[in-house]
Order: sequence, then C-alpha cells, then structure tokens
Amino acid sequence: MRLFLIFAVIFWAVAALAQDEQVTPEEQTNPAEPRMTVERLAEIVMAIDEKALLQGNAMQLTLLDVPILVVTDPIADRMRAMVPIRSAEGIDPAELLRLMQANFDTALDARYAVAKGRLWGVFIHPLSPLEKEQFLSALAQTVNVARTYGQTYSGGAQVFGGGDSNEIYRGLLEDLLKKGEDI
Repeated sequence: MRLFLIFAVIFWAVAALAQDEQVTPEEQTNPAEPRMTVERLAEIVMAIDEKALLQGNAMQLTLLDVPILVVTDPIADRMRAMVPIRSAEGIDPAELLRLMQANFDTALDARYAVAKGRLWGVFIHPLSPLEKEQFLSALAQTVNVARTYGQTYSGGAQVFGGGDSNEIYRGLLEDLLKKGEDI
C-alpha cells in the first residue's frame, strides 16, 4: 500500500508539472503552421462542412451523417469536439467497464465520456498548439468512437497495446471462426 501511495504522489507531481508547461512558438511541432485560434478553427470547420453553424466560440458540423459540436475557450486555451452517442440512463456496469477499457486502448485520442445525462465521444486538447492535422484526426476519431459504439469501440485502426481490447477482439475472432464466418 505504501508503494502505491509513493507512486501516486510521484505521478501526481509529474502530471502537475506537465500541466504547468506552456508551449512556446519555437516548441511547436510544426513551426511553419500558425497557432490555432477560434477563427482558424472555424475556417477549417467551414472547409469540412460548408453548412456548419458558427455561433461565437461554438461550431456545429456534420461528418458522415454524424453531428459534431466543437466548443472553444480561448481564455482557457482549450477546445473540445463532441459527438452525442446516447442517453447515459440505463448504461449497465458491464458497458461502463467496456467503455473504460476502450478509453485505454482503442479509442485512441478520443474518449467516451458522460455529461449532462448523455454518453459522448469527445476529444479535448489545448487550443493554441492544436495543429490542423491533429484536429482532422480528432474529428475522425471522435466520429469513429460514436459509430463503433456497441461494437469495436474504436477511434480508428490502431490499438494501443497492454489493454483488454486485444483479448476481447481475439475472442470475437475465435467466435466468428467457430461459426464459419468469412473473415
């Protein structure tokens, strides 16, 4: 128990230090790309969906018939892309466990989250260091976690190792092979 507490304190301290670090323009991943702003994000959203609705710091767009809400807070330097999936009412403990497993290994940078009585697919990131390709990937992953809910719970084609999903997929594959399905 003592070792766990020591690990928890070290983890918390490292996480707190990491949150305090600010990304300078020189540290940006792609210095040729301008810092993300609400205006720049809106331009990207409009290029994706010319029928997108822009209201202040919120944007609504549709991608593959999936509605997406993008909310920004330039003062806090945050952005959030969200896709409503279903009511959170009636989600049983086994389903919640599966959602948490997917958050660990298959949802990638998107996450399943519950807020305001709904289950959401979400991607949350600091606004200013967000790059265009990261944002596009975030939208794809967020749409994917919504579309694969109840099935593979996946943000994309990759699985981060060390979690439970590989075993679940292996079990699914074995079941399908037993049934004689063409894989």
